[in-house]
Amino acid sequence: MTARAEQVLKVLHALDRRELLMVEAAQLLGRSVRQIRRLRTALRATGPTALVHGNRGHPPVNRIADSIRARVVRLATKIYIGVNDHHLQELLSEREGLTLSRPSVRRILRAAGRPSPRRRRPPRHRRRRERMPQAGLLIQLDGSTHAWLDQRGPRLTLIAAMDDATGEVLAATFRDEEDAHGYFQILHTLTQTKGIPIAAYSDRHGIFHRSKTKQSLPLRAQLAGEPASTQIARALHELRIQWIPAKSPQAKGRIERLFGTFQDRLRAELRLAGVVDRKGATAFLRGFLSRYNARFARRPVNPASAYRPWPAGLDPQTIFCFKYQRTVNNDHTVGLGGQQIQLLPASHERNLCQGRRRGPRAPRRQHRHLLSGEAHRVPLGDEHLED
Repeated sequence: MTARAEQVLKVLHALDRRELLMVEAAQLLGRSVRQIRRLRTALRATGPTALVHGNRGHPPVNRIADSIRARVVRLATKIYIGVNDHHLQELLSEREGLTLSRPSVRRILRAAGRPSPRRRRPPRHRRRRERMPQAGLLIQLDGSTHAWLDQRGPRLTLIAAMDDATGEVLAATFRDEEDAHGYFQILHTLTQTKGIPIAAYSDRHGIFHRSKTKQSLPLRAQLAGEPASTQIARALHELRIQWIPAKSPQAKGRIERLFGTFQDRLRAELRLAGVVDRKGATAFLRGFLSRYNARFARRPVNPASAYRPWPAGLDPQTIFCFKYQRTVNNDHTVGLGGQQIQLLPASHERNLCQGRRRGPRAPRRQHRHLLSGEAHRVPLGDEHLED
């Protein structure tokens, strides 16, 4: 008999001894007078067992069968090993036909001694930054180097771009390392599908920013007080996208949490799909991102889009390419990558090295030449993923 049943028994005995009125007993037990009469009648007929619920000692009718419990534990330890509870519940429903709630899956695994694969540290007090009210006002860029293919393939880096207002993953690609080529690919994808955003939020990686040193700055930039630009910084500047550097990983916590979710969900689904190389992983991203955005993307406060349309007549290849400045030698050659490139003559161009002679020791004139030809463009299509 429980402590609550013992209290009911004491009150009913006091009622039989006429120490309490019926109304007072009902107030003490929090029940109606009619219920008190029913309990007293049952107590006089069958004794204290009348206060024990009739279902005590019997399994509930809605209890999950032991065979299903054993199957869930077997799948979680064999096929879906390392998958978190929420993702496991979805996979069991989609792939195994087991419709269970997430708390039920969690209780089954904990009762079987299977802890959560992801341990969480105690949260620290931080001030939350609200989402942007409109899609296209701010995008977040970052890369995550991880064992995405476990032991089946090489260690890869996932480069992704997400909208701060909606949480939608705009573009993503797998690379061998976090490089400018990968950022060019995702910037090309999102600008051609969504438009040009207002600002981009990222960390202070050298791909976006170089330190302001005399060695890394040309003379004109030193006099102007400008930092040395990178290929990505140059592309953002040409598209009028404001670059905002984050001062800590927590400042861009939304895309950091995105990678944490992907390390659970995407890695598990890559394993289930049998992906073993970078090309297959990048191809798998198409279907995964569409399902992820349909599941987790949210509506912004302002439904109007802030993305700017791509300028008419502007070739994306002239933006998403590698551009270098070199000095033209007297023989119309420039050095690039340890090689000498010969510049061909053109009727509409003047002699780049022609200058007024000042004597036998007159210094040659130096000209800057911008190299952005086909040999330096970034292959952006899927057929050029193996660069």
